[in-house]
Amino acid sequence: MPLRDFALIVLVCLVWASNNIISKFVVSVMDVPPLFYAAVRFAVVAAVVFPWLRPMPRPRWRLIVVSLLMGGASFAFTFMGLKASTPSAAAVVMQLGVPMTTILSVLMLGERVRWRRGLGIALTFAGVLCVMWNPEGLKLSGGLIYIVISGFFGALGAVMMKQMEGVKPLQFQAWVGVSSFPPLALASALLEPGQVQAALGAGWPFVAAVLFSALVVSVLGHTTYYGLIQRHEANLIAPLTLITPLATIGLGVLITHDPFGWRMAVGALVALSGVLIIALRPNQVMPLLLAVRNRVQ
Repeated sequence: MPLRDFALIVLVCLVWASNNIISKFVVSVMDVPPLFYAAVRFAVVAAVVFPWLRPMPRPRWRLIVVSLLMGGASFAFTFMGLKASTPSAAAVVMQLGVPMTTILSVLMLGERVRWRRGLGIALTFAGVLCVMWNPEGLKLSGGLIYIVISGFFGALGAVMMKQMEGVKPLQFQAWVGVSSFPPLALASALLEPGQVQAALGAGWPFVAAVLFSALVVSVLGHTTYYGLIQRHEANLIAPLTLITPLATIGLGVLITHDPFGWRMAVGALVALSGVLIIALRPNQVMPLLLAVRNRVQ
């Protein structure tokens, strides 16, 4: 891989990681409701890439479902999860999306899982359980449960996306934005009273966070990532995306003061080792899933 492309993938991963911290800041410190934050974000994405909507890929129903799964549903639960959990813990728990994708690929695409990927699946689950465990027993925080649900929606969307052909990155981004904004806006209007006032009260930092998340993370970051996938083998790119959760943990400890004890250290090491094993094996949907998992993206 040329040094330029290596630098690009590292930069994209660092952008994704920093966005995890920014999103936590928006929904927790600024106290902007998570559904409203997601809705505004997708409105900006839709407005910027609107010219790429046409022609609409087929089958249309699958495009809409995939867009909602990988867009509105995944992001809504991610932001709700970040409000009640730390970015570090969320980054580790989100790794469950990788074994979920593998299992769904077996069920929906007929892929075969041999012992190495089976070991990777087991290690990922074990690592996540280690992070959620405490001396009093299993700690199932509401925030981390939301992160698990987000990972499942992203995994399901990635597998369904593999059953479509000819969808270009910016075209997909456009449909994700257009499909996700209306249900998120409606859900926010029904469930989050005072959301507009909260956003206005947050002022320009909220505007900056939305623009960074929509333009830099989604439009630029994911377009760059998909371009790298087209130029290089997926088994070369996929392991490098593990920079994102590692950077998120580091930034979480430094910026949001996330607790980092032996459980987090061991759990992250075991979970990421499992993801690495899965990523290194041939997998039809892994590159797409890794983008979804990392972006909070």
